[in-house]
Amino acid sequence: MVKKQPVELALAWLVPAAGAGIFVTLQSFSFLNDYVRSGGTLKSITFGPGALLAIAILYGAWVLPPLLALAGKRATDWAMLVLGGTLVLLNTLGGVADGLRDGGHLVVLELLAVTLPGAVALVLSWRHLRAN
Repeated sequence: MVKKQPVELALAWLVPAAGAGIFVTLQSFSFLNDYVRSGGTLKSITFGPGALLAIAILYGAWVLPPLLALAGKRATDWAMLVLGGTLVLLNTLGGVADGLRDGGHLVVLELLAVTLPGAVALVLSWRHLRAN
């Protein structure tokens, strides 16, 4: 029988992970919309290989906190809390900075899609650690 608590914790960490994916998708479409609206006069953003690798690692790392939650050991619970908190913080800072640059609607989206569910997942993770 699978314990209910680690599965609920993994699901709690999947919500901000999905929110991060939704945010970056809408951010890309928002920039593309502004680029088309300007008639191609808006300076396009280009990424070098290092930046693309960093973005792939940042968004790919979102799969780790749910997997660590399923492991159910004390060390992996701490790793889940630290890694998940770091991801929430980095995505919040980056999303707010990008939102201030590209439009206030992106700031609201970041806060609703990543920061709020990430804070809930952090609280649930902390309660799980304290209970065990």
